[in-house]
Order: sequence, then C-alpha cells, then structure tokens
Amino acid sequence: MFKQLRPAIVSLVLLGLLTGEAYPLVVTAISQVAFHDQANGSLVRDQNGNVRGSALIAQKFDGAQWFHSRPSAGDFATISSSASNLAPGNPALAERIAKDAATQQVGNQPVPLALVTTSGSGLDPQLPPEAALYQVPRIALERGVPAASLMKLVEDHTERPLIGPAVVNVLALNMALASLPR
Repeated sequence: MFKQLRPAIVSLVLLGLLTGEAYPLVVTAISQVAFHDQANGSLVRDQNGNVRGSALIAQKFDGAQWFHSRPSAGDFATISSSASNLAPGNPALAERIAKDAATQQVGNQPVPLALVTTSGSGLDPQLPPEAALYQVPRIALERGVPAASLMKLVEDHTERPLIGPAVVNVLALNMALASLPR
C-alpha cells in the first residue's frame, strides 16, 4: 500500500511547491521588473511623492471647484465595486439620475450621461472629454479661472487610445487643476 501512496504524496508535495510557491514567485518577480507601476496599483503621486490615488480607480470629488467623476453605486468603495443592478424602469434609478442631473446642471444644457450614470464597476476613473468640458463653466466660476485655461487643461489631459473613445482621467485632471495658480 505504501508503494502506491508514496508516488501520490510526492507528486502532491512537488506540484504544491511548484504551483503554490515557485510559479507565484516567478510571476511576481517578472511583474515587478517588467511592469513595476502596474504591479503596484498604478499609484498616482503628487510633486512631494505622496500617494493621491490610483490611475485605475475613481475617487469622489466634492465641491463645485473640482471636476466630478461618474457617480458610483458603491460610493467609490473598492470593496463594493459593482453596478446598482436597478432596472431601467425602476423609480429609484430615475430618482437618483434626476437628483444627480440637478446637481450637475449648468444653464439649460442637457447633462452628459457619463455624469449621471454609473459604470459597470462603479469605479471607472475616466470621463469622456465632453463630460469634463461640460463642467468647465462651473469650475471657472468657482475658482475664478478663465474657462479657456480649463478647456486647455482638459485637452492636455485627454487620452486618445489607438482603439476606443478619447477619455480624461479625473484624478490626473484634478491634480493638474490643484496646481493651477489662483
């Protein structure tokens, strides 16, 4: 009987060491060398080296002086990253969208959908450039900054990937906004 158990136990131990220890260590080492920033969370740091967030996760910005991200069903908590799962005909969804639209309203222009609808994960860090530009009049008024300089700031922070629509990372945009002279 031990003759039959011995190869099974040796195989179990060797495969456990190979797949549970060696492989994760090799993959971690390769990722730290080849993709250091991504492997460590794509952290965004300010000029002093302090971590301000991640380029991959949205943050909540309160106040009229900041560019606002898309709404989050989980209030920007990574633990509860998900959509709200409210059906399109659900009155609670219509009520939340109406409330968000009222807080984002600038003049009588329609509010861009990206400012009132959540993403699938609830943590999408980007906005379409149009949604960022929509917020420029409010921020210009609040900060006393010319709208043209804010529009240039949005343009400078617009990423145009090879595939897909142009996007603006709201954290990077707000960090640049914070560094503007008042």
